[in-house]
Amino acid sequence: MPTCLVLDLPYQADPSGYFSHVIHAPGAVLLDAGRPTAQRGRYDLMSAWPSAELAPTPDETANAFLQRLRQSLSALGETQAPADNPLPFIGGLIGYLSYDFGRRLEQLPAQAIDDLALADARFGVYAWALITDHQRQRSQLVFHPSLNAAERQRLSDLFLTPAVPAPQPFKLLQRFRSNITEDQYQQCFARIQAYIQAGDCYQVNFAQRFQARYQGSPWTAYQALRAACPTPFSGYQTLPDGGAIISLSPERFLRISAGQVETRPIKGTRPRHADPQQDQAQADALLDSLKDRAENLMIVDLLRNDLGRSCTIGSVRVQELFALESYPNVHHLVSAVTGELAAGKDALDLIAGSFPGGSITGAPKIRAMQIIDELEPTRRALYCGSLLYLDVRGEMDSSIAIRSLLAKDGQISCWGGGGIVADSNAQAEYQESITKVKVLLQTLEQFCD
Repeated sequence: MPTCLVLDLPYQADPSGYFSHVIHAPGAVLLDAGRPTAQRGRYDLMSAWPSAELAPTPDETANAFLQRLRQSLSALGETQAPADNPLPFIGGLIGYLSYDFGRRLEQLPAQAIDDLALADARFGVYAWALITDHQRQRSQLVFHPSLNAAERQRLSDLFLTPAVPAPQPFKLLQRFRSNITEDQYQQCFARIQAYIQAGDCYQVNFAQRFQARYQGSPWTAYQALRAACPTPFSGYQTLPDGGAIISLSPERFLRISAGQVETRPIKGTRPRHADPQQDQAQADALLDSLKDRAENLMIVDLLRNDLGRSCTIGSVRVQELFALESYPNVHHLVSAVTGELAAGKDALDLIAGSFPGGSITGAPKIRAMQIIDELEPTRRALYCGSLLYLDVRGEMDSSIAIRSLLAKDGQISCWGGGGIVADSNAQAEYQESITKVKVLLQTLEQFCD
């Protein structure tokens, strides 16, 4: 099997310098570990100029689209990483699935308005990537063998030339406004409680959308947000119309490495405090909360079931339960579920059996999604979808697109939500949906006149 080619570059902890070379290129995409401030992520991965771009056609089923993704990987061709170089990606697919891609997997109502008109998915086929391994402090250009010598030389020259980023203005034209009032939130909360009491569901993730008009470069907005809220599953993907996907997600969806599967659902949140004692009290309260632990456990059980569809029988395990993870604005309760991919199954089978992630729908998943569509006035688009890469070996990592924004058609949208269960408090849930994204909204409102 041919081996991919690798060129070492000067190590950069912050990927912004390298990404500035390609920010205006077609298909520019960055999956960002949030270094040097965020510590959990290992790799940054960026690329541009895909050899093909794939989005679902209006009537295409999920399985038909996933099969097209398989075919594009096969057409790119097999390769392997050099010995002793643990590259996460050696050529393949990078892109997003929107939450509404789930409509192609399950029968759902169509009550929520699709006012953002984002494609349900968009992937590029990339024969090169610039990968930074923060554990080894190594930045490398990685070329799939199918990439011709002239293009390899062009990219090498490009990234070996010092970048001189030109300032790109960004401005909010108004402050963010929610698509529902607090009274409407309370009414929806009451409806969810009635469904829970009737036995329809155990948990529903309900969200509100904040929106403002903007002008200028979404990349400038991303850099400001990254500085304010660095997270290990951040990402930036340009859209064909000049817009962009902006994600500051702390949550892994699905990872596959050498056939081993992992998902890390987040359920349970408390705000951070500047005072260390109050901050520790918030963390302790989260760890001791019976409600949050029950909520987390519901989703762990759901994900065990989802992984079981594509994993070897008996291999699904809960490796961590109720672990604390802390970020600049919130503490989270996180668990880890693992499994071994079954013979005859691949990463796209795993996605088909697990998408969208249970941590952002509720339980049971399909009923929760039906209730979400009934009560949220507008479709979620990117929110609670996934940014991901999948290479020709079947190596994959993906996020849940929470703490994420969509810049499109002169509007920038951001969503905040949370899981509602039987003993949830309406006011507390409403406040939590704001707390989760407050740092993002306030950071961008600094660009407001």
